Amino acid sequence: MHILSQQLEFPDPSQADHHGLLAIGGDLSTERLLLAYNSGIFPWYNDGDPICWWSPDPRMVFDLQQPSPLKISKSLRQSKRNRGYIVKENTCFEKVMRSCMNVPRAQQQGTWINEELVTAYTALHKIGIAKSIEVFKEGMLVGGLYGVDLNDKGVFCGESMFSIRTDASKIALWHLVERLQGQGYSLIDAQLYNDHLASLGAVEIDREVFLSYL
Repeated sequence: MHILSQQLEFPDPSQADHHGLLAIGGDLSTERLLLAYNSGIFPWYNDGDPICWWSPDPRMVFDLQQPSPLKISKSLRQSKRNRGYIVKENTCFEKVMRSCMNVPRAQQQGTWINEELVTAYTALHKIGIAKSIEVFKEGMLVGGLYGVDLNDKGVFCGESMFSIRTDASKIALWHLVERLQGQGYSLIDAQLYNDHLASLGAVEIDREVFLSYL
């Protein structure tokens, strides 16, 4: 296992173990996070543990080069049309991140997001790298997502999303997909497989293929 020092570097992603764990240690400085995301690496760890850095193989993504990368159900179309949701961008980044941290999730005891991560990604947001999509109903934030925007690579690295009203997080993702496709992006990085992402249209690709986009 590679232990990071204060030096700003990561091992090659091919050195990750079969779970995708590449290294531990280091810090969450803006410079290190930028190097990580541009190298296909992201932090994911439990509060109180050392920072763990991951580069899984395969990688879960939404392929924006496909005509319909997001599966849009009839009920989701009805939600967009009938529920009175208003979608905004980057108006309350930290609130979105804290909602992702605090909103209960089915079959999960907690979340990996902690105060250290909130501080680090808010700093990225302040320099225009971390972005949020927000869904409001009657002035109340009811869903959203956030991630790291590698706009020079055409890749948006999705981090987390939340919803407290029917389909609100899916509406945020739909908005993001349409905007990024319109700007010529190639991928939304969804990191690791789960059934929910697969149901929405995310697919797995080899790590080397993912890294080729970066």
